[in-house]
Amino acid sequence: MTTERDPVSVPNFRRPLTVLLAGAVLTLTACSGEEDYEPEAGALQIYSAQHEKVTQAWADAFTEATGIETQIRSGQDSSMGHQIVEEGESSPADVFLTENSPAMTLVQRAEMLAEVDPATREQLPEGLVPSSQDWVPIAARSTVLVYNTDLVSQDELPASMMDLADSKWDDRWGGAPGGADFQAIVAGMLEEEGEAATRDWLQNLKDNAVVYQNNIATMKAVNAGEVPVGIMYHYYWYRDQAGDQEGSNNTKLHYFGEQDPGAFVSLSGGGVLKGADMAAEGQQFLDYVVSPEGQQVLTDSESMEYAVATGVDSDPALPPLDSLDAPPVDPFALNSDDVIAMMTDVGLL
Repeated sequence: MTTERDPVSVPNFRRPLTVLLAGAVLTLTACSGEEDYEPEAGALQIYSAQHEKVTQAWADAFTEATGIETQIRSGQDSSMGHQIVEEGESSPADVFLTENSPAMTLVQRAEMLAEVDPATREQLPEGLVPSSQDWVPIAARSTVLVYNTDLVSQDELPASMMDLADSKWDDRWGGAPGGADFQAIVAGMLEEEGEAATRDWLQNLKDNAVVYQNNIATMKAVNAGEVPVGIMYHYYWYRDQAGDQEGSNNTKLHYFGEQDPGAFVSLSGGGVLKGADMAAEGQQFLDYVVSPEGQQVLTDSESMEYAVATGVDSDPALPPLDSLDAPPVDPFALNSDDVIAMMTDVGLL
């Protein structure tokens, strides 16, 4: 699946009709309901909030390499993390994969993750492995500002993502606060800028920006000239550029850099459950995902996410990950529940 997963619904204020139609399409293409899931005996149970195409590619390659069968249960970051916690020791999950790290830290705080094998951790740069050693990054994505080149020039762009709260940007930018991606970006902002500044920024988003259904809708709205700029993750733009470019041909990306909150890099995570029935196989799967072979599967999937293992190249179209000058936010301390509560308080959710 190459479309973004259907995010949590958001209020209908100030949402263009085209966005509502896009949301309807996403609802129709979303994965099947929970009632269809029955764990298969002898199959490694992978609970995944990662993109389905990438997860399936990893699972297929792993089975081919090892002969170990897998079964994937797909869902959204926060809801799947909460589900694992609610299932507790009776959870069928052996492995948990996320799009963003807050969902993984939710399960980690519940002390439900097993320590990742040392050989797996050694395949990753030291700075990317959490001190708890309970999970590892499996991919990365960067925050960007997408802008319409017919409506705004590069020298008119905000110096910081925080500057979008200035009155000169009222009604001129958009984002998707209902999605796990945007919420991870805000979690980074909360960690770096503090509660007061983050709350003020979110209040401005609610009052003076345009809310879209997801990253793809945000990009397409900027491309169509509904707003000059929007906040999203990088890979949606690069995937569209590699295709027909219909959703991005009038746009470019701006990387804030300079350790700005708008340069936040989110890590997708992978972990093995303490109560896993197939714990050894789960550790083997995680080791494969971050191996050079597994990371090449990520690159070859055309997801345009960043590879994270040492010595593995991402797609050459992407600016190098170490060139983005991301803020020094501890990705292992990000709290999605705090962000969702704050967004609810200001009326975004």
